[in-house]
Parts: sequence; structure tokens; C-alpha cells
Amino acid sequence: MAENALVNRTRFTTSIKNELYSALDELTRQTRIPKSRLMDEAIEDLLKKYEKRAAE
Repeated sequence: MAENALVNRTRFTTSIKNELYSALDELTRQTRIPKSRLMDEAIEDLLKKYEKRAAE
């Protein structure tokens, strides 16, 4: 079986609320932006949010 060569990405598994998944799926359809790219943006925003709190 061939390995997926992810050079600039790391694969991980998680679960989210059904409502969030449905909204993410709809956003992906509307914007044509892949879920992985939307998740990158969301995680970056979350890290910035908590970075600000830690600095206070």
C-alpha cells in the first residue's frame, strides 16, 4: 500500500459537533475553500486568541 507523502502537513483525527460539521461543510461548498485550509485558519485564530490572554 502506498504511503501518502504529506510534506507540509500533519494528519490528525478529531471529532466536532454535528452542527459545526454541517456549517463547515456548507461554508466549504459556498467558498470552494478546502476544509483543511479553513481549519488552518480557525486554529491560527484560536492560537492568537489564547496568546493574547497569556500575555495579559
